[in-house]
Amino acid sequence: MTSTSDRIAALRASFDSGKTRPEKWRRQQLYQLMTMIEENETAINAALHADLGKSGFEARMTEVGTVLAEIEHTLSKLRSWMRPTRVSTPLSNQPGHSKVVHEPLGVVLIMAPWNYPFNLTLTPLIGAIAAGNCAALKPSEVSANTSALLARLIPAYLDTDAFAVFEGGPEISTELLEQRFDHVFFTGSENIGRIVMTAAAKHLTPVTLELGGKSPCIIAADSDLELAARRVAWGKFLNAGQTCIAPDYVMIDETVSDAFVGHMREAIRKFFGADPKASPDYPRLINERHFDRVSQLMEGGTVAVGGESDRAAKYIAPTLLTGVAPEAEVMREEIFGPVLPVMTYRSLDEAIGFITARPKPLALYVFAKSTEIQNEVIDRTSSGGACINDVVMHLAVPDLPFGGVGASGMGAYHGRASFDTFSHARAVLTKSEHLDVPLRYPPFSDTKLRWLKRLQ
Repeated sequence: MTSTSDRIAALRASFDSGKTRPEKWRRQQLYQLMTMIEENETAINAALHADLGKSGFEARMTEVGTVLAEIEHTLSKLRSWMRPTRVSTPLSNQPGHSKVVHEPLGVVLIMAPWNYPFNLTLTPLIGAIAAGNCAALKPSEVSANTSALLARLIPAYLDTDAFAVFEGGPEISTELLEQRFDHVFFTGSENIGRIVMTAAAKHLTPVTLELGGKSPCIIAADSDLELAARRVAWGKFLNAGQTCIAPDYVMIDETVSDAFVGHMREAIRKFFGADPKASPDYPRLINERHFDRVSQLMEGGTVAVGGESDRAAKYIAPTLLTGVAPEAEVMREEIFGPVLPVMTYRSLDEAIGFITARPKPLALYVFAKSTEIQNEVIDRTSSGGACINDVVMHLAVPDLPFGGVGASGMGAYHGRASFDTFSHARAVLTKSEHLDVPLRYPPFSDTKLRWLKRLQ
């Protein structure tokens, strides 16, 4: 069996050959990726259902369709992204012209998570291909069915000289991180992100870290409570809450808290029926370990909606908690499950203060009719991304960069941001040989100094 280091060396030799640089090759690989998805959607859906209990509709909406849309957007923009960018050249460098050339980084490592195992493996890969790189892919072993499918399909459709899939657990991840890459792209938890960044630092390898955190949702008294409840319920219980940008807790004006909980209860009933466990549209937790962790977090408040669970089925009902203390464990760690604490505030200052006293989240949401409230929340907080009067959907805008800030991550991708993440912006100055101004050369004089001051 070929060793990990030998497989990475083969990718580097392929990159050094120059085969990944032409636009034609990049387009061909993107089209092949699209063909792979279109020809195998049934198998992809089956793997996602086996891993997470996702319905075909949810798989299309959040995984398959999202990746296809990213490929189509990238193909439509690729030529303009690759084109060198002319910039102005100052008088001191005349005659000459300046440009920024976008060159591929080389061999990159993409480490994907288990919660959206298809989307979050392939979406970064699209950017790596567009920028002209070779890539090593490490799907999560936790979503074992999707990992095995990707390991089978990618070599069957993409250039095997340029792309390699590595299956396995932490030992394979450790082996990979011992190798020298030109960029490491990691999506996952903050704790593992620290390990990845430490390993990358040994080679001075730049990293993109897509992490998470407790994404808050502020709901003002003037908001459309029924609409807010419907959208929050959708975003929170999508993928059974196993979404890095799901609303992690609600901060709501105390005068409308009871009404909001009532609307949430009704939204859940409309989405999943009286018994969500029987709904084909409600996914499951990934494994028993995560079931146990989320179940323990439910002890941090009073169950206002839901609360039912079945460990054997990895099922926890869509659950709302009230009466949650700020120091409760459910308010100290990212929930990553179908449990939503609902906390109240008396003033907007109190809500904003509560959020800003904590690590910067990956996403922030605010529901309000008042543009003054909307602007105040956005202006006085910081997060990787934000939505006003919706949740999660900023992820679906291809020209918006997606990424974290502070503890929620570093770097961004999607659309042009993906291309830039996997490219080096190389500065190139071209000077004419026909004129060589002697000003910069010794010996210096007062006259030369006067001219220098004029030119600078």
